[in-house]
Amino acid sequence: MGLGDKFKNKAQEASGKVKESVGDATNNEDLQAEGVKDQAAAKTKQAGEAVKDAAKDVRDDFNK
Repeated sequence: MGLGDKFKNKAQEASGKVKESVGDATNNEDLQAEGVKDQAAAKTKQAGEAVKDAAKDVRDDFNK
């Protein structure tokens, strides 16, 4: 996973947490749900990037 991707995914996750918290504090269910959705999307991207990293490591180990 590229460093830029890691930062973008963490920023999206943090933004989602803020939206969820603000939505909770203001009783805004739409904003709260959007925050949860953003966090889930970021975590999904992070998982996909982790799989790519693992596959690259296996490939690199195999080619030694």
